[in-house]
Amino acid sequence: MSNSRCGLREGRRLARRCSCDIVWGFEMTDTKLTSSEFRRALGRFATGVTVVTVERGPGAVQGMTANSFTSVSLDPLLILVCVEQKASILPLLHEKRRFGISVLAAGQAALSEYFAQSEQGAEGEQRLEIRYRWTGNGIPLLEGTLGQFACHTLAAHVSGDHTIIVGEVESAELQEGEPLLFFGGRYRRIAPDR
Repeated sequence: MSNSRCGLREGRRLARRCSCDIVWGFEMTDTKLTSSEFRRALGRFATGVTVVTVERGPGAVQGMTANSFTSVSLDPLLILVCVEQKASILPLLHEKRRFGISVLAAGQAALSEYFAQSEQGAEGEQRLEIRYRWTGNGIPLLEGTLGQFACHTLAAHVSGDHTIIVGEVESAELQEGEPLLFFGGRYRRIAPDR
């Protein structure tokens, strides 16, 4: 059976019994997903939006919007972010080995769009009133965001067309507010409680 909204094929629905409940699953078909179908399927998973930042020169910052960010470990404190092999920030992450992660708040979609571009400069930063806070170790963090994590690179793993950067968190600062979300190819907000 085909699901025309996302282009994915749904297999025959199966039920199996376990000791406590009936678990519903789907039998996978042998049809291989295309990259665009896979991207649409992943778009059904809501994520927060972050900006990865690294120093590109004295007082200059290169940033990249990322929603492929997650915690890895509580002991030690580890996170990961996935960076496309073609991304202009990747060589800087390898070279500098220190980077920031800033969690965007609702209403900061313009920052996400700006850092999604490969070309960034002082004019765009002035227009959007972007301000950085620098840690003692030279890590730039976006001011006015929900959370900022200063990290150093613990490992980098090439996997497919991305590199998984594992960072150890050196420090973190948190602010109150609602997050910017990304779902189905669009920015979203958390709905108010009813």
